[in-house]
Amino acid sequence: MRYCPLGSTEIEVSQLAFGAGPVSQLLTGQQHDVQRATIEAAVAAGVNWFDTAATYGAGQSETNLGRALNELDLADRVHVATKVRVMPEQLGDIGAAVRQSVAESLQRLRLPRITLLQIHNAITSAAGAEPTSITPQHVIGPGGLLETMCRLRDEGLVAHLGLTGLGEPDALRRVIDSGEFATIQIPYNVLNPSAGRAMPNDFDEPNYGDLISDCAARGMGVFAIRVLAGGALAGRPPSPHTRKTPFFPLALYERDCRRADAMARCLPGGMSRTEAAVRFSVSHAGVSSAIIGLGTPDEVEQAVRWLDRGPIDETLAARLTDAALRPVSQKTQ
Repeated sequence: MRYCPLGSTEIEVSQLAFGAGPVSQLLTGQQHDVQRATIEAAVAAGVNWFDTAATYGAGQSETNLGRALNELDLADRVHVATKVRVMPEQLGDIGAAVRQSVAESLQRLRLPRITLLQIHNAITSAAGAEPTSITPQHVIGPGGLLETMCRLRDEGLVAHLGLTGLGEPDALRRVIDSGEFATIQIPYNVLNPSAGRAMPNDFDEPNYGDLISDCAARGMGVFAIRVLAGGALAGRPPSPHTRKTPFFPLALYERDCRRADAMARCLPGGMSRTEAAVRFSVSHAGVSSAIIGLGTPDEVEQAVRWLDRGPIDETLAARLTDAALRPVSQKTQ
């Protein structure tokens, strides 16, 4: 397992982070034996970071992760990150909402503290411009999320604070420029590399505005998410979550499948699209770790093996992204 500095946190994070979200369905389901076996295999392979959220399976992911870590006696050997999302009806008392969410997360996780607490809302110039989005003022203004998150950190309940890089790049930059957040997790994959580079004018998918560069300038640790584009880069059918989520909807998944097919035609012999996706996710110098949804011990072994081969080279990365983007350019002409 390779390890990288997580920004300025002084944590050496495994290049593979365990994603406990609903797309893989592992930790939002009830197969406890498979959950334990997969988590045990991940830690044995060197994974030291687990990423979950209060909203994953309505708390089920945190509950199952906490149970498995406790039963395997692994809680002291890994870092756990979770997230808080405030809903529109909670914006009148953000502090209370954050405290309640964190208290419930710690109870489900069976932990006295978490390594990283992340904001799970998108950030936009106007509240509600995207699903559950809030404004920079809701984050860094008086009475905003940051105020209570800092108090929780001072109380020892969380060690570091982070963001989810969804929303409008300019609004996110306002929050990033506060200098108060240690990490960000942001979509970055071979089908949509916009978080890590400037995109052409005809790019018609969500544009994450080269935010990785802004985060690097601030010394923030960066987690790549949606590494497999919701399963499109793994050749899998859409998950039940993909069929109902407003955040990365089915239409995006279907477009990503077409892009993945175009990209696959440019792969060198012996390299699968999934291997290319995993290795691409850590090809940017600003990315500390890739959060990948893992469903079985075999998937852990595969991901570790691919990452141990190192990032794909710049020439191949450019060829793959160009192939993936070409259908988009043709469609918009």
